[in-house]
Amino acid sequence: MKIQSAKFKTSAISFDRCLAPDLPEFAFIGRSNVGKSSLINLLTNKEGLARVSKTPGRTREINFFSINDAWNLVDLPGYGYAKVSKTQRDHFNEFVSDYLLNRETLAGTLVLIDSRHTPQKIDLEFVAWLIEAQLPFALIFTKTDKSKPKLVRKNIGLFLERMKEFSEGSPIYFETSTTTRTGRKEVLGFIETAISSQV
Repeated sequence: MKIQSAKFKTSAISFDRCLAPDLPEFAFIGRSNVGKSSLINLLTNKEGLARVSKTPGRTREINFFSINDAWNLVDLPGYGYAKVSKTQRDHFNEFVSDYLLNRETLAGTLVLIDSRHTPQKIDLEFVAWLIEAQLPFALIFTKTDKSKPKLVRKNIGLFLERMKEFSEGSPIYFETSTTTRTGRKEVLGFIETAISSQV
């Protein structure tokens, strides 16, 4: 897939304020500080499209980006913010689950996992929720350049092994690095195939 245009469309602070559902959408979500904004900028080849912050949990609304005027990339608030109140956190969780469960144009969810770490409970719980809700998803293991290849493979293997506790079969997954641009072609190819299968 060649990215010819990528532009911000709107932000929504509640499900009923989301963009009118007209194009296929792919939602990106992960733990705070997983590298979501950097990955979005890499995929779209547009530095600064998504705001990169050193403060975890800065994305507190759903952001919609139009790609090639053909599909929408949706940046969801990260789960597990460190510096928001429980009330705010509950609101975010309800907001995100409403979108994922009820968005009629949602074609797939891309769950970002930090490859530097062993399996985190919050990531496993979210993936288990997606499976229980029968929502299509793929995993993206980020920051693969930040650790030695052997450790990256070990952490990915551990995550996939833990998934066997609540899932049958192996998930689709990708390894990415915004520094080396690893995985960009593969993730965009996955999205392109998913869009084609809907036609």
